[in-house]
Amino acid sequence: MKLLIDAGNTRIKWAGVDGEIWLCSGTLPVGQAGELPHQLAGLEGIRQVWVSNVAGEAVAQQIRAACVFALPCFIASQEAQCGVRNGYSSPAQLGSDRWAALIAAWHLVGGACLVVNSGTATTIDALSARGEFIGGLILPGVELMQRSLSGATAQLQVAQAGEYAPFPLNTADALYSGALQASCGAIERQHARLGETCLESGRRGGVPVVLSGGAAAALRDHLNVPLRIVDNLVLQGVLLIAQEADGLIAQEINR
Repeated sequence: MKLLIDAGNTRIKWAGVDGEIWLCSGTLPVGQAGELPHQLAGLEGIRQVWVSNVAGEAVAQQIRAACVFALPCFIASQEAQCGVRNGYSSPAQLGSDRWAALIAAWHLVGGACLVVNSGTATTIDALSARGEFIGGLILPGVELMQRSLSGATAQLQVAQAGEYAPFPLNTADALYSGALQASCGAIERQHARLGETCLESGRRGGVPVVLSGGAAAALRDHLNVPLRIVDNLVLQGVLLIAQEADGLIAQEINR
């Protein structure tokens, strides 16, 4: 069995996978990473641990301490992997979570798509019809946008959570609706740009948006684009990377 871990900015998500079967999963706040050994204590038969970590070295050390059954393998962005080519100016600087999500989306769609992961930050990454990562955006997530405005402006501090309204009439709703609209606007603009790029290169057909992350449900009802909602997109990409590594090892053994 493989243990897959996605350590993000806010949460650590993990799953136990045997072949293609997802057997168990869990999540905890990054600030409680020290509790990871308790969550993993009952797992048996783990032979490999694969990790995407963007939460820093302290969390990486806690993950290593928790994984007594196998030495964790921390993924990093490559120039090419699992059928995806990395167009970042410095490929290794692309976050491992974004890289894993791109790989998962490519294997899901098999063509041009916009890959959106909406958590603490919202990342909006474009894949070409040939599996090339051609660039992306990073912006504050919906909740972070609201917190940053509330924390930086005395007149915009509110005690209650807002709700979406087309024309908000109170501050809480204005903050929430503004953050949601800003995120949706960025996604829809990038979707339109990617569609234009595909037409210019002679590729036709609708370009889907692959949407994942904690704010996916909030964004879904306000986006006017073709959507594919996918849970655990990063973990799915980590699994594909692990499976490719297994295949390369098997090839070496059979030579």
